[in-house]
Amino acid sequence: MTKQLFMEDAYRKSAPGTVVRITDEGGVVLDGALFYAQGGGQPGDSGTLDWAGGRLRIATTVKGEGGEIVMVPAEAGELPPVGATVEQRLDWDRRFAHMRVHTALHLLSVVIPLPVTGGAISAEKGRLDFDMPDAPDDKMVLQGKLNALIDRDLPVSETWITDAELEANPGLVKTMSVMPPMGAGRVRLVRIGEEGASQIDLQPCGGTHVRRTGEIGKVTLGKIEKKGRQNRRVSVILAE
Repeated sequence: MTKQLFMEDAYRKSAPGTVVRITDEGGVVLDGALFYAQGGGQPGDSGTLDWAGGRLRIATTVKGEGGEIVMVPAEAGELPPVGATVEQRLDWDRRFAHMRVHTALHLLSVVIPLPVTGGAISAEKGRLDFDMPDAPDDKMVLQGKLNALIDRDLPVSETWITDAELEANPGLVKTMSVMPPMGAGRVRLVRIGEEGASQIDLQPCGGTHVRRTGEIGKVTLGKIEKKGRQNRRVSVILAE
């Protein structure tokens, strides 16, 4: 099982690693991955692996078997040998944009407190699909509420609970389409606001986030699209 370094520090831009396996498809598996593996609507990280005498461009990162994280090369070429020490370097601007968008979507689920049926993240924008039969009356009011939460510069932190505790508190899960990762004995919760009366959101999530909501910056809401009889898609777009 690959150690998830991105969970320990989402702001770390580089880290050493040791190659433990090359997959049949040519993917690289390290003992510890700084790169986030695609999941929960968040894309896999890209960047480079450097080792003595070589450099490999990584296009994306995905989940493999048995808890492995697999880094996928951008093109065919020389691969680092098993046992080699490599330096992982993130495409930091892209990752940080994903962090900003992901945290903004958590806030969107606060502004629109309806069940979430899907979602996706990119470096420029993100979207959530809601179980929302009728369109909201005023999109600009929602946009104002969302930016007001961002401007409060609320802390974003994490806590962990057991699988059993999550099963006993199903209200923590906002997504109808994707269940939080369970089976390892514990589940990560992402909190926005201070624990207690000033907490505004707490939900299971394995993605990467900013430390404070102020880092998101101003956002706009895109067109609210109807997707099926009861689903509506709401997009959040970063101002810059």
